[in-house]
Amino acid sequence: MRCFVRSRSRNGKQPAQQRAPRDAYIRVSTPFDRVIRGTLVTTDAVRPFGYVALRGETIAAIGEGEPPPAHETIDHGDDLILPGLVDGHMHTSSSTGWPGIESASRCAAAGGVTTCCDMPYDVPKPVTDTVVLTDKIGWVERTSHVDMALYGTITKSGGIDAIPDLAAAGISAFKLSTYEYDPVRFPRIDHPTMVEAFRRIAQTGLPVAIHNEDQELVERLTADARAAGRTDPIMHCRTRPPLAETMADQEIFEMALETGAHVHIAHSSLARGFELAEVFRSQGARTTGEACIQYLCMTEDDIVRLRGFGKCNPPFRTAAEVERIWQSLLADKIAYVSTDHAPWPMARKMADDIFACGAGLTGLQSFAPLMYSLLDERGLSPTLMATYCAERSAKLHGIWPRKGAIRVGSDADLLVLRRGDFTFDQASIVDRPEMRWSAYHGRPMRARVATTYQRGTLIWDGAQVLSQPGDGRFVRRSG
Repeated sequence: MRCFVRSRSRNGKQPAQQRAPRDAYIRVSTPFDRVIRGTLVTTDAVRPFGYVALRGETIAAIGEGEPPPAHETIDHGDDLILPGLVDGHMHTSSSTGWPGIESASRCAAAGGVTTCCDMPYDVPKPVTDTVVLTDKIGWVERTSHVDMALYGTITKSGGIDAIPDLAAAGISAFKLSTYEYDPVRFPRIDHPTMVEAFRRIAQTGLPVAIHNEDQELVERLTADARAAGRTDPIMHCRTRPPLAETMADQEIFEMALETGAHVHIAHSSLARGFELAEVFRSQGARTTGEACIQYLCMTEDDIVRLRGFGKCNPPFRTAAEVERIWQSLLADKIAYVSTDHAPWPMARKMADDIFACGAGLTGLQSFAPLMYSLLDERGLSPTLMATYCAERSAKLHGIWPRKGAIRVGSDADLLVLRRGDFTFDQASIVDRPEMRWSAYHGRPMRARVATTYQRGTLIWDGAQVLSQPGDGRFVRRSG
């Protein structure tokens, strides 16, 4: 049997701007393995009555209207079909070590996140050389439910020579910090060492993401707050003021200009961070920054309400700053949107002393419904979700177009969103019981994740994770 597959609009006519010559049509001599139907959402359009046709694990054709023949056709009606999300910033193993890969990746599958870019600050040791990296890759390929790219880092001192080998081994990016949480797992890198590290990283072509807070300022303000007996939740914001971020931003961007490295703010809670990146780009530097999703919706009032369950670094800012972050997004100043998923056991979030609580939010399972809801509440297109939560993060990590795209030749990683009125319930989180908490518990959502496909295989059916540990793969950087 032979047929031709081509894209058509709802009225059956191909739009002039999309009209292709006859030889551009895809000739089909045998049925596709599977066709998935629904409303396609890509970075440039929302296409009702669309379909994605699969051969094996990859996308073989895309179109609208009558689907081509296939061994199996799955019709999602008017549900939205987006590229599987690529979370460019999350932590599986910062509290429980590499066994956390299995449970965090389960949440990713349930949340429509088909590729995680996992940070290197693991318990008990970070990913600072190829021996550790090889060990972690083994854990990914034995235990992960979704595909993973991996960051690498360096030791506090004496680790610069490991940079070329880590890059050659396929990491997607480096991560360094201007703030020290632990001298081994999460060290502060001093300025001379960071400059030299940037020079070496520049030679690899990889980006280097930076945790951007000024150590001296935060430590002094925290000590002053403790001395005054102020350990209530709002003091987390007051002891990590905007100045702590922008001072660090200026330092790392000056080093970017000096060394030629692609320096990336790992999380900016401030629009000014993106403005500074733009200023330095105009001077010839390679500088970018990402916004975590909490900075698009959470304010200082929320940490007062949530207490330790709202603690993350950098902290929530004012409602006015949230609006400025949105302005930065709409002005295309933000590289991508991530979760900074960092699950702590609930016991680590319940201290009365805010400084004693672990810093980090759960976010993988809420990422897709929350991002869609935030866009829809503002009357914005879900194409922005495909752009900032899939394509852009995949590009920065060098795994696009294999990941983060609905296009011929890409992995068939798909997120299906069902629109409606829902409420996010932390009890639905598929992590271990002690990790089933969320800053977004009880929040109205305008969509839920109905289905997730990883390389063409159904891994979430809207109620349960169907994948098995080890179904995920390590994704090497390819560009």
